[in-house]
Amino acid sequence: MGNDENEIPFIFPTLPIPVVGEDLASLGIDPYTGHEAMKRSRTTALLLMSAAPLLFTACQKEPEVKVQEGLYTSVEACTEATGDPSSCRNAFAEAQKQAADAAPKYASKEACEKDYKPEQCVQQHTSAGTSFIGPMMMGFFMSQMLSNRGGLAPQAPASAPAYQDKNAGWARPAPGGTGGLNTASGIGAGKAGLAPVTSEPNRAVTASRGGFGNTSARRSTSGSYGG
Repeated sequence: MGNDENEIPFIFPTLPIPVVGEDLASLGIDPYTGHEAMKRSRTTALLLMSAAPLLFTACQKEPEVKVQEGLYTSVEACTEATGDPSSCRNAFAEAQKQAADAAPKYASKEACEKDYKPEQCVQQHTSAGTSFIGPMMMGFFMSQMLSNRGGLAPQAPASAPAYQDKNAGWARPAPGGTGGLNTASGIGAGKAGLAPVTSEPNRAVTASRGGFGNTSARRSTSGSYGG
């Protein structure tokens, strides 16, 4: 092109120097993935996968809890069925405290006698002092834990009053119920708030509850027949 002073010289552009695998490794980056975070995520996932069987096995090995429960017509019948007179006495006393509040409530003796035997329908008072006509407690339920997790101290048995209607059907307060107290006055509600049961009186039934509180099986019964 001659020696033209105005000629602009050609300049080759500077290209970036590629980084090879060894250089990436020196920076702490996996040369195959190009991302250190991905390498860490893969390692974490493998650790979690290896720990999963151990967690599953631990849940499977959680001990069962045995619970004995039954409907009893007297402390003596309860003692004969369970062999635990102290728990039977305590459960009976606690059920008596709940009996008036949980009982079916009627405005008159005649109304009560439509569902219960005449000798059972008597005047009673709730813990709040409200007077009503209702059946007397004819039995009590008791549920007690026979085995505890972790060596915990034995728990007091749970109990509830039981009522028997004129057709010999048994009922107890429904879970979360309030007996007959479902009206403004609490009178005239009858058997509302009671749950019928088919438990055979004076028979102790042992149930096994698994690690998550589910009943797995009813294993055995004991006790005597009685009315």
